[in-house]
Amino acid sequence: MTVDILVIGGAHIDRRGRLFGHTIMGASNPGRWMEEPGGGGFNAACNLARLGHSVRLISPRGGDTAGEQVSAAAERLGIDDCPVVFLDRATPSYTAILEDDGNLVIALADMALYDLFSARRLRVRTTRESLASTRTILCDANLPAETLTALGNFAASNGVPLSAIAISPAKATRLLPGLHNLDRVFMNANEAEVIAGRRAADPAEWPLLLRKAGLKAGTVTAGGGLTIAFDEGRAIALSPPSVFGIADVTGAGDAFAAGFLSAQLEGADLGLALRTGTAAAAITLLSPYATAESLSADLLVTHLALVPEPEILS
Repeated sequence: MTVDILVIGGAHIDRRGRLFGHTIMGASNPGRWMEEPGGGGFNAACNLARLGHSVRLISPRGGDTAGEQVSAAAERLGIDDCPVVFLDRATPSYTAILEDDGNLVIALADMALYDLFSARRLRVRTTRESLASTRTILCDANLPAETLTALGNFAASNGVPLSAIAISPAKATRLLPGLHNLDRVFMNANEAEVIAGRRAADPAEWPLLLRKAGLKAGTVTAGGGLTIAFDEGRAIALSPPSVFGIADVTGAGDAFAAGFLSAQLEGADLGLALRTGTAAAAITLLSPYATAESLSADLLVTHLALVPEPEILS
């Protein structure tokens, strides 16, 4: 069965502690705790499924209840879940402490299992069949550099579009060896700095710097600041509308990637894809969860009306 999008990447357990009031470092702070399935690939897959796309998810998991929890959540949304299970390992986890306003204080990523998803795993028959039966592929930088490079080589050889979520500055380096085979990278300014090799003095410089690094197309977000999107022929900038009542920033970047790709799958141009990604991120910021349960194609259209037209840079 051919699917709209094959997602290969992180699917693990997210644990988030939300502090109440002013944060006092080095001391016990009152707050609340929440746990849910998450990960860049998982979050994007859930959002794409809620937007009506057929999605297949491949990700490494441990042979534990946490892995079963991730699988159950994916299957509830109709995602074709195809985990690579390591029975003697624990499912990865991400544990974060957030300020009262939802911004990150510090996080611990226990992701060693992802390093076992080597490039040879892509040659397993079921994975090869999945790669051959999708319209587009989305990966994230939780995977090892050799696996990401091999995935890029496959995509380039077979004419399948491949996008990537940079995940973090530390993990964005894994994209560098195969950067030329990526059709698009979703990143924030810190991750873009790693890929470009230097910081842009002005956001409008990102397209030039990233093209020089070998990237064909990408988006650079900056929270509530200017978002940049570019491809091989155009570069545009968008000022995201203010979002009041932010519940949690977790997953907003993954929602942006999902909204952007959803629009592209439906034939949207660069400007509309950028606006759609921005609308999806705004919906997620209002949710206490990493993926907004309310997200739908209809709700996305409503929020899209609030997003301004982008400015043409070149």
